[in-house]
Amino acid sequence: MKTKLSSKGQVVLPVSARRVLGLEAGELLDVAVEGERLILSRSRDTKPKVTLGSDPVTGLPVLSAAPGTPKLTGAQVAEILADFP
Repeated sequence: MKTKLSSKGQVVLPVSARRVLGLEAGELLDVAVEGERLILSRSRDTKPKVTLGSDPVTGLPVLSAAPGTPKLTGAQVAEILADFP
């Protein structure tokens, strides 16, 4: 893949690369220089956006994560809940 550097120093990431990595507009990226290479990586400072709401049927609290946030499996949920008293 190739892309072009604009006069403002901007680079457009090809859509195929963004889709593979699940990158969305506004996402923060870290930039590193290694010799003649620029390395872009998802910023570890980025925290998934989570909102607290309530289930319309039960009225119980529900956490909703932003699109692209990894899904938890049943096994992961069971492991997390096993730590609760």
